[in-house]
Amino acid sequence: MADERTIAIIGGGRMGEAIVAGLISAGAADAASIVVAEPDPARHAVFEAHGVRCVRDGHDAVQDAEIVILAVKPQVIDAVLAHLAEDVPAGARVVSIAAGVRCARLEALLEDGVAVIRVMPNTPALVGAGMSVVSGGTHASPEQVEEIRALFEALGSAIVLDERYQDAATAISGSGPAYVALFIDALARAGVRQGLSRDVAQQLATQTLRGTVELLERTGKHPEELVDAVSSPGGTTIAAIEALEKKGFRASVAEAVEAAVRRARELGS
Repeated sequence: MADERTIAIIGGGRMGEAIVAGLISAGAADAASIVVAEPDPARHAVFEAHGVRCVRDGHDAVQDAEIVILAVKPQVIDAVLAHLAEDVPAGARVVSIAAGVRCARLEALLEDGVAVIRVMPNTPALVGAGMSVVSGGTHASPEQVEEIRALFEALGSAIVLDERYQDAATAISGSGPAYVALFIDALARAGVRQGLSRDVAQQLATQTLRGTVELLERTGKHPEELVDAVSSPGGTTIAAIEALEKKGFRASVAEAVEAAVRRARELGS
């Protein structure tokens, strides 16, 4: 059931859209309680279709908000928050989804004592299948952190971690949908190369990934156990895995995550 908290979302990009659509779809927030600040009027129609009010300037969004979600790029968050800081209510919970930006950096731009909570969601939130990692800043109470975790739980799953793990979480779940989509595309393209139609190859790849995730969740098995279960001696699967390992598949994934962590730290510095 939706509650009456007023939520201001600063930034009407893809993640702002995913949060709005997810909260409304899950019944975690009523459209009338959300206001989105987005300077590009072309984006307003996206939110107005959900029944959400849009404004051009964040000043008009944050003044009466109980929760302020900063859904802007890390490169501009300092300027955005400096512009809005005086209008953020003292009791508001300020939630940042900017990759790499630490709570302390935002606290320094706000009035003393304002609760800052850092969240890394991901785009599957748009369909209620998101993964969010929540960390509280210096002034955020455990109850406030739990409030925001529960809010983002409506978009899929949400867990609380110490902020020192946020960059790693960003590299895995925040950026992860792109890695998964890339793998599905690669698998489907390989199927096309073997004579399958693109539609059939993509259906096979997508459903196989979906089913594997569900199998792991239901059985609680470690992924290596599933690899061993599928890999018959001298069979097709072990031949394929040997080819992947020869090309450094797992090492490449580890390097990709390390690169994302480095970039998150750069964005936060």
